[in-house]
Amino acid sequence: MSAALKLWSRLSRWPGGAWLYGRLICLRAPYFATIAPRFVRLEPGRCEITLRDRRRVHNHIGTVHAIALCNLAELCAGVMSEATLPTGMRWIPKGMTVEYLAKAVGTMHAVATPQAPAVAFAEGREWPVQVDVRDAGGQAVFRAVATMWVSPRRA
Repeated sequence: MSAALKLWSRLSRWPGGAWLYGRLICLRAPYFATIAPRFVRLEPGRCEITLRDRRRVHNHIGTVHAIALCNLAELCAGVMSEATLPTGMRWIPKGMTVEYLAKAVGTMHAVATPQAPAVAFAEGREWPVQVDVRDAGGQAVFRAVATMWVSPRRA
């Protein structure tokens, strides 16, 4: 079990633990603090994060900014990868394709799942992660496929 998943298992049981987990992740990767993510669920093969509707993530027309949605997708895909891949593997984002499906208004809920099983590879390879983002009413507003480069950790 990865350190990220162990920490989630320990903290998420306590009041405020999910909030604290998000803060700790943002300390490790400070740029994600710009969206103030709220972790909802983390397990191998699935990560769920919400993005609250606040002015700091809005664009000039009052909807959630495209880059805030991209940050949400990258964070969700990365933490899911960390929680899912075998401990002898490492990952790094290689690319991401995105689709804007509707105006993103209100609180956003992102769910990241792998498109292929997580296994240990002898050599590096691409591993696609699907991220779907819905608004509070359940309408799909954004979709991304984050391509992770997965390879064995160096000894």
